[in-house]
Amino acid sequence: MHILIAPNAFKNSLDAARVAEAISNGLHKSKLQCTTSCFPVADGGDGTAGLLIDYLKGEWIHTNVHDPLMREISSSFGWIEREKTAIIELAAASGLRLLKPAEYSPLTATTTGTGELILKALEKKAIRIILCVGGSATVDGGTGILKALGIKFYDENRSELNDLPAALPSLAEIDTTNCDRRMKDTRIIILCDVANPLLGPNGAATMFAPQKGASEIEVELLESQLAKFNDIVLYKMGKDMSAIRHGGAAGGVAAGLHTFFNAELVNGIDYFLKATGFEKELAKANMVITGEGSIDLQTLQGKGPFGVAKKAKELLLPVIGMAGRVSALVDKTLQQYFDQLISINDNEANLETAIKNTFTNLEKASQHFGDLLSDAIVQN
Repeated sequence: MHILIAPNAFKNSLDAARVAEAISNGLHKSKLQCTTSCFPVADGGDGTAGLLIDYLKGEWIHTNVHDPLMREISSSFGWIEREKTAIIELAAASGLRLLKPAEYSPLTATTTGTGELILKALEKKAIRIILCVGGSATVDGGTGILKALGIKFYDENRSELNDLPAALPSLAEIDTTNCDRRMKDTRIIILCDVANPLLGPNGAATMFAPQKGASEIEVELLESQLAKFNDIVLYKMGKDMSAIRHGGAAGGVAAGLHTFFNAELVNGIDYFLKATGFEKELAKANMVITGEGSIDLQTLQGKGPFGVAKKAKELLLPVIGMAGRVSALVDKTLQQYFDQLISINDNEANLETAIKNTFTNLEKASQHFGDLLSDAIVQN
């Protein structure tokens, strides 16, 4: 039996490669006679750029940019010279991981640094930019990126607004005259790990701002800021950003870049699997094991394990999902894609302990699964 191990990262715990390693270790410690191959995956969230660069044999380009609070930091992006393609992870310049919890500030955090990474890619004559947008600290509608690329924002007195996104309630005019002309000849592909819209109860502010530090009142303010941005864009340009699928990704970055630069918004895991040749590895497998920190109904909205399971089921392969937490509901749709869901933390008392022991618990769960599968094979 050959088992393909294709997990996503376990957020705040292990990257995808380490997750795959732990699962493989456990299987080989079990009684199961099997071979394994590890194919860590990502869906546009933290770590996606690194995996893409590894699979596509790119290089890292290091540079200085500004973090979400406009402090200068060292950052990097991926570069594939043969294709003149840059792979940029928004979290590398505008991510929550760059801030201490006490510094979370979604009302003022900006994506300017990501715009600076894009400028560095343009300096290398990039003709394609792949932007992975998970893990952002921002809810600025992409205004920081747009400003870095030369777009100007004004109030009704024609005074330029520099304090974005906080100044968005005063927005009256948007001037694209000085926008970097190189953007017209550059294809932008945004790998989204959510399908949420820009505004509303499922929008960027309501759904994601709380995990970036926003209080209930701040969520309302952020929603109002994004709504004002959308109103001005709709009035001046005739484009409704609120109607864009995936538009709420990264605090509205997807909506902003799609509107101003015709960026292509794609499902992150589907793009990743195609770009990395996943199907060639899948064709060799008799079973697939995938996973991430939590598997529940939200997983079916385009997360990594769902993309892997969907491809595996096209070949009628059994799929095992491993997670720190699995859905308590026996959902028929989940059962359609996952033959078995395994929680690796059944015996853990609290989240902090569970996260600390993720690697060990993955090994133990995988070994136990391998033993059970071996026994079932012998009995049959």
